[in-house]
Amino acid sequence: MHSWQSVVEQVEPLEGIVLDAGLVTDMQERYIGLHGERVGRVNFYTPTFKAYSSSEIAGCGKSAWPAVSITGGDCKLQCDHCKAKILEPMIPARTPEELWRVVNDQISSGAQGMLLTGGSNHRNEVEYNDYYATIRRIKDTFPTFKIAMHTALVDMDIARRMEDCGIDAAMMDVIGSQDTITQVYHLKRNVDDFERTLEYLVSTNMKVVPHIVLGLHYGKLLGEWNALEIIQRHKPTAVVLVVVMPFYAPENRPFVTPDSAEVGRFFMDARVALPDIPILLGCARPTGRAKMEIDSYAVMAGLNGIAHPADGMVELAARLERDVRVTPACCSIAIGDEVMAIETEDAGLQIDIQRIIEMERTRKATPSVSSGGLSGIKVVTSGISAGGGCCS
Repeated sequence: MHSWQSVVEQVEPLEGIVLDAGLVTDMQERYIGLHGERVGRVNFYTPTFKAYSSSEIAGCGKSAWPAVSITGGDCKLQCDHCKAKILEPMIPARTPEELWRVVNDQISSGAQGMLLTGGSNHRNEVEYNDYYATIRRIKDTFPTFKIAMHTALVDMDIARRMEDCGIDAAMMDVIGSQDTITQVYHLKRNVDDFERTLEYLVSTNMKVVPHIVLGLHYGKLLGEWNALEIIQRHKPTAVVLVVVMPFYAPENRPFVTPDSAEVGRFFMDARVALPDIPILLGCARPTGRAKMEIDSYAVMAGLNGIAHPADGMVELAARLERDVRVTPACCSIAIGDEVMAIETEDAGLQIDIQRIIEMERTRKATPSVSSGGLSGIKVVTSGISAGGGCCS
């Protein structure tokens, strides 16, 4: 069996990146012993589908899964990593009537679902009370329209109200460090409040997709492993991992870029802890060399989905003999697959792994031949998941 480090060295786009050799060895050894329903399969969500196949697929556009905020750009918490800036580009719907209009407009433009969110109050609660009747009306009128809700912290009564109004998926951040809750989120809540919220949500019929933000404590990993243990106790539908991108951090509390190897070690621990649950790497993560390192670790750890992978990741997964799928998708479709928890066995396009390797060998043997990236890879099956499309 070839060492994974030698496999990485065969992938031309990864030339020059430095991976932790000890961690790569650990990943290889631990992966061999893994058994679980979700082990071995990876789906890459890429906006450049034509690089993988000559098939013509309609563009998904920005309206496939719009993000809608019931508070517009307002948020009382002003967390240090966000400062409410993440809400600003979202579609505002500050009243139930406005939400109804927004949804009708988006559906007429081709939307298949939406992320519904809003800024939090000082207790990390999004005040949806006035919206539940409208959400129920939306689901009754448009039953195939999916709604993923960022719940923030809830009690059992609120979780049941979300379920009753027809929410398809509940999404929340799980924070495992009290210092992070207090210092970064400016919250007078505790870790147990986050675990109770997850417990309440998984007791409903909604799909539950908790997120862990790696490096949330000013770029350092602090409570992430505790958050993983919390999730392990409550068995959600899927888990999304993202790496902090603190563009809006205050100058007096700067964030450092999380250490890629530490992020990779967490990926490996998450895969071992949750072998039967889909784990996805979301769009949010550092760019450049750090992204290439992080994505390489994600592939080697055995994560099931990677949104907008760095160059070389499909080939790396192929060389590691994974069940590789490619879904033509903008970030909004990746959100949709979070909601559906990659539940369809034919999601994405399965590609001919051997064809990738043969093409790369031919390219290296004939330097004058342009590689053309991965264009021309043979499509084995074409079970495109709902909402598949490439983005221009």
